[in-house]
Amino acid sequence: MKRYLVLANGSVYAGEGFGSTKPVTGEVVFNTGMSGYQESLTDLSYHGQILTFTYPLIGNYGINRDDFESLRPAASAIVAHEIARRPSNWRSQMSLAEWAEKMDLPGITGMDTRALTKEIREHGVMKATIVDEVTPDVLATLADTTLSDRQVAEVTTQTTYVNPTDGVSIAMIDFGLKNSILRALAKRGVNVTVFPATVDAQTILDTNPDGVLLSNGPGDPESVEGVLPVIRTLQDRLPLMGICLGHQLFALANGAETYKLKFGHRGFNHAVRNLNTGRIDFTSQNHGYAVDASSIVDTKLEITHEEINDHTVEGLQLTNRPAFSVQFHPDAAPGPHDAEYLFDDFLQMIANEKQGVQHA
Repeated sequence: MKRYLVLANGSVYAGEGFGSTKPVTGEVVFNTGMSGYQESLTDLSYHGQILTFTYPLIGNYGINRDDFESLRPAASAIVAHEIARRPSNWRSQMSLAEWAEKMDLPGITGMDTRALTKEIREHGVMKATIVDEVTPDVLATLADTTLSDRQVAEVTTQTTYVNPTDGVSIAMIDFGLKNSILRALAKRGVNVTVFPATVDAQTILDTNPDGVLLSNGPGDPESVEGVLPVIRTLQDRLPLMGICLGHQLFALANGAETYKLKFGHRGFNHAVRNLNTGRIDFTSQNHGYAVDASSIVDTKLEITHEEINDHTVEGLQLTNRPAFSVQFHPDAAPGPHDAEYLFDDFLQMIANEKQGVQHA
């Protein structure tokens, strides 16, 4: 089945369709990971995006029940050079193509994904569509490059729920959280109450948590500005940690600014330096926006981590409160677990606060 990926700049890539045959439009991005396609496709930070895999073959170990980051696909479509026809793994329950069809998820394969990736790197991420036929009407629909500003509203939980244990209690604000964050906390015996992105500070404080975690999520952080006063109230009362979009919102709440990256960081091999210790971790990342380092001046924030390749801000902390954030995913899934110790640092921060230890 012949299908076409059409970019907003007029470029057309031909390939073979699989999964759903419905037309789909979204921001086309690329992921450099060699594996972890199941986690990536269900990572809500990819909500509304057409996800291109740079690795030439995906799907070789199929789809299993354990590696989902959400219940349904988050990405709008799959773009790959080649899809494995016969997956082989003891956990595999179906092929990637079978899962895509079952989930009504469009895909296109047989394309030159190297050329597509180079084009995105040169021109930046852009709106694109996958269609059966290229017509003037298709190009017209891409003329409006405006993307949804309701992405967090579309993926956040609508109700509060608990992932219970008998340990430390953390309130998590869900902007599009990954299951792997819940798993990382459960492994440490943490009792987690998950709140919608629209929650107010008093509702969280009424549950008497020991700390607050701001989750990852999709889209432009400036479109979620309503949560900024909530963050300011909570960080004055409780230890706080932010991850990915949570990191960007933490920055905005404290007077910094964000900007859109040309093609973002999406992969599992991003080297990050801890500026306080010199430690270098390889990290899992998935974001299209970053914190403007120059905007940190005259705030109570300080930069703790930076990306080694392009020196973008990868970590922040308040100088006067036990609160910090990182742009990368310490929960990994997929990717290296180098930075998982940050969850332990957060729990130690909570323990220090309970014991009255002064924040350094």
